[in-house]
Amino acid sequence: MTRTDEIFRALSWVVALGCVAFLMLPIVITVVVSFSDSPVYTLPPPEWSLRWYRSLGERSGLWDAVTMSLNIALVSTALALVLGTLACVAVSRGDFRGREAIATFAVSPLMMPGLVVGVALLQFFREIGLRDAYWSLLLGHIVITLPFVMRTLLASMSAFDFSLIDAARTLGLSYPKAILKVLVPSLAPAYLTSGLFAFLASMDNYPISIFLTDARNKTLPIKMLQYLEEQPDPSLAAMSSGLILLAVIVLAFGARTVGLNRMIQG
Repeated sequence: MTRTDEIFRALSWVVALGCVAFLMLPIVITVVVSFSDSPVYTLPPPEWSLRWYRSLGERSGLWDAVTMSLNIALVSTALALVLGTLACVAVSRGDFRGREAIATFAVSPLMMPGLVVGVALLQFFREIGLRDAYWSLLLGHIVITLPFVMRTLLASMSAFDFSLIDAARTLGLSYPKAILKVLVPSLAPAYLTSGLFAFLASMDNYPISIFLTDARNKTLPIKMLQYLEEQPDPSLAAMSSGLILLAVIVLAFGARTVGLNRMIQG
């Protein structure tokens, strides 16, 4: 290795470590502040304490928001997996014009600003007369979770041998049962990966949910914004740390069951 190669390699490591530090520093600061005893955001913390974690139980409406977020995330992810499977099978096996356009359209919410999608959904729901906040949130979160499912399943189905489905049908299974008993188990890693990312995307969504909630139905990110306006103390850092922990647990579970490389590739 020449001197130039060594310098370039060292520079690459410095840039890479700098990027990691830049991305991780806000997360680290949030977690550290959540264990501070100070009533304001102070670094370094004057004393270490679990004060703000204990105070979460006293926050009005917090657990209702957590329950709402979990409900919306789980149901929207499950429905996105079902709808995504049907759409991916149609795109992968169908012989019709516009297949690529359908696939691109299905993942387009990932390419568009969340505020644009949120405003569009709000206007659409008003036009069709949908006023219920829960169903509006559920449909809106299906829109944002479906792209994660479509993107992963389309990539996996491109390598799947659909002759296995035909073989299962010749043995007496109906098409839906063949999909359920042959396709789904074969693509289980893709389903798990897409489901985990879709769940996290739903739990953490703010720009779409802000347009679809009402006074009685608020997801956790929207409730946290309300707390920030009313009483901005480090308990918000404790809530954020909880979301960070949830993401770490979900990703660790995915890495343990599927493998980190397959999750990234998916």
